[in-house]
Amino acid sequence: MNKVFLIGNLTREPESNTTASGIQMCRFSIAVGRRFKNAEGENETDFFNIIAWRGLADTCGKYLHKGSKVAIVGSLQTRSYDAEDGTKKYVTEVVAEEVEFLTPKGTSDAQLNGSADISDLKPVEDDGLPF
Repeated sequence: MNKVFLIGNLTREPESNTTASGIQMCRFSIAVGRRFKNAEGENETDFFNIIAWRGLADTCGKYLHKGSKVAIVGSLQTRSYDAEDGTKKYVTEVVAEEVEFLTPKGTSDAQLNGSADISDLKPVEDDGLPF
């Protein structure tokens, strides 16, 4: 069985293209934080290349942006090609079957990048809190 489930944030703007045969594709990468800290006490992050095809590619290209949080369901694919210098290169990527947009609709780029305007926030009255 070849099934991958990932939740992460886009590291760059998605790249949409059409193949020579007219099939829509969209490529993007996501950063996924690991659950545990390393020996130095730091959180580590893994980066995954994602490719979506056809209608899903069109939707991803239209609505995803750098910083968007997404859940991906897909499968791993490894392919190879010959580089210009004659060496063989290998690429592993996730072929998306489902992409769930987790960033709330209408969230601005500033909010995605952590610089949201907090001037509208009001203090919480804690008189009624049970703790």
